[in-house]
Amino acid sequence: MHYELKTAVFPGSFDPFTVGHDDIVRRALPLFDRIVIGVGVNIGKKYLHSADKRVADIAALYADEPRIEVKAYSDLAVDFAHREGARFIIKGVRSVKDFEYEREQADINRQIGGIDTLLLYADPKYASVSSSMVRELMHFGRDASEFLPKAADK
Repeated sequence: MHYELKTAVFPGSFDPFTVGHDDIVRRALPLFDRIVIGVGVNIGKKYLHSADKRVADIAALYADEPRIEVKAYSDLAVDFAHREGARFIIKGVRSVKDFEYEREQADINRQIGGIDTLLLYADPKYASVSSSMVRELMHFGRDASEFLPKAADK
C-alpha cells in the first residue's frame, strides 16, 4: 500500500499571528501529517512587521513541532499549496461574513487548482480576535499580549 503524506497549508497575512490562528493550527494538526503556515506577502499592502519577522515569530511558536513549517509566499494560496504538495487549504471562520468570503475562495481554489478547503470554526473565546483588532490596540499603545500566543505557554 502506498502511503501519501497528508499536507495542508494555512495561508494568511498573520500580521500579527493571534491566539485564534494558533488555535486553528493546533486543532488542525491531528488531521494532517504536515502543515505549512504560509505567510502572505503582498507588495501593495502595508504590514506592521516584515515577512521575515512574521515567519520567524510564528516558527518560534512551533519550534518543538516538526510537522509544522512556516514559509513566506507572494502568489495565490492555491499555487503555494501546489508547490508544497498540499491537497488542502485550512482556513478559520469567525462569523457568517468570514464564511461567505471563505466559501467563495474555496470554490475558486477547487475550480482552478483542485485544492479543497477545510473550514474550522473559531473557538467562541477567539471569535472577536483579529489581526486588525490587535494592530489597532497596539497602535493606540494598549497591551494586546493576551491576544498573541506565547511559545512558553504550549
